[in-house]
Amino acid sequence: MLADAPLLAIIPAADLERAKAFYRDTLGLTLSEEGPQEVTFECGGTKFGIYETPYGGQAGHTLASWKVTGLDAEMKELRDRGVTFEDYDLPGLKTVDGVAEAEGMRAAWFKDSEGNVLCVNERADG
Repeated sequence: MLADAPLLAIIPAADLERAKAFYRDTLGLTLSEEGPQEVTFECGGTKFGIYETPYGGQAGHTLASWKVTGLDAEMKELRDRGVTFEDYDLPGLKTVDGVAEAEGMRAAWFKDSEGNVLCVNERADG
């Protein structure tokens, strides 16, 4: 049954080599498996895949979110690696220096090499 099967989230990429380099070199994630049309990364004890498709980067919503305990430190490290954080000024979501705070959490969003929206977030109490 599905309740007993591991779940592997997958992220679309228009250019698999470019995406692989971004997740490995820019984000510093561990590449654990590699095939001709899909790669798998490991982080925090979980795995996720990236697969090649012409539809990569077309979703306008968050595709993955890392739960961190030090958002400011994570953002600094990512900025040092060339990541640019998104700024939003929408009803119910406003960022200040890339960070939104609401309902006991702090979060920041950035895009990968393919235009997919990714997030780092922490509980406001740390």
